[in-house]
Amino acid sequence: MTRSMMLVPALVLGLAQTPSAPRPAVQHTAYSRLIERLSEPGGYFDSDNLVSNETSYLHVLPALRAMGVRGGAYLGVGPEQSFSYIAEIRPELAILVDIRRDNLLLHLLFKAMFEVSRNRMEYLCLLYGRPLPEVLSRWTDQPLDDILTYLEITPGDQAAHTRNHTELLNRVAKFGMALADSDRVTLRRFHDEFFQVGLDLTFTSRGRPPRPGYPTERQLYLATDIDGNRGSYLATEERFRVVRELHRRDRVVPAIGDLSGPIAMKAIAGYLRETKLAVSAFYTSNVEMYLFRAGTFGRFAENVKALPVDSSSVLIRSYFGRGMWNSGGLSSGFPQALPGHLSAQQVQPISSFVQMTARPDAVTYWDVLTTGLVDLRTGRPPQ
Repeated sequence: MTRSMMLVPALVLGLAQTPSAPRPAVQHTAYSRLIERLSEPGGYFDSDNLVSNETSYLHVLPALRAMGVRGGAYLGVGPEQSFSYIAEIRPELAILVDIRRDNLLLHLLFKAMFEVSRNRMEYLCLLYGRPLPEVLSRWTDQPLDDILTYLEITPGDQAAHTRNHTELLNRVAKFGMALADSDRVTLRRFHDEFFQVGLDLTFTSRGRPPRPGYPTERQLYLATDIDGNRGSYLATEERFRVVRELHRRDRVVPAIGDLSGPIAMKAIAGYLRETKLAVSAFYTSNVEMYLFRAGTFGRFAENVKALPVDSSSVLIRSYFGRGMWNSGGLSSGFPQALPGHLSAQQVQPISSFVQMTARPDAVTYWDVLTTGLVDLRTGRPPQ
């Protein structure tokens, strides 16, 4: 079919009589300008990564307390597990850097929810498309188990979910980021998945079969530290408020960046030096494994060395022991692995990391997993 022949039906139907109205110009804000300053072109990862797959993510909390990891600037990757570290560390600024633009979009949606939510219940009802209880204030200090039970037994409201999503996107637009139509489609798809799957939502990958044992969102919310104490950002109203107030002050900044890339990490280091903030914690998840595979770990090590740090600055990492786990969790013999967990969490002083990577080309991934770690309870080097 020729181009002229394709145009005829459209003209007859009136679908191409006038060009669509241009979108109004984006009003950039200080917040959006900072995001753009700290970002670089995005890359690909084979998952939407809406939720974490790390059952062990809170095991590090006692070590962070023992080491006095507090305030400063928090850096982290991934979706909402960083909120729990933020609730514990209480940084002055949090920068959430991830190679995927989709991660930035998800965090903008989270920000919109935090800004309008009066308590944990309202935040979760917005996220999962559940109607608010009659007296919202009565739920402010209720146990998290009761709040999650309400979400589980209360049917979703499609009309309210659609209405809330539209209002949230209007708020996202006011942050000053230029959003393409495809961005809006992605945000709707993400929000719909929370609505449809609810607290059973788990991490999934594209092109790979699902791995057994990944935690549900409910399990992540109720997860505990290594001493058995709950520590997610939703565990108490106080922890939720720490994260909410940072969002309301535009102090949780998502950025697009490769941890071994030439732009974002250097821009972040420069901005922190300008603002005289040292890194308190840098959560890398298991990104280092992918950097070794790509041959770019050395560049990551150089980026870490450029960050402003102090004596209590730490790296928080996770690993999965790919190919060396069983149905009960990681196999025995892996550093700081606990029974029943497919992941293990580690804390390493950044000073130890810098010393270990003085010659990054001589470092292996096993070296990273076994060198310069601290005990997850005491925050001191293992005896």
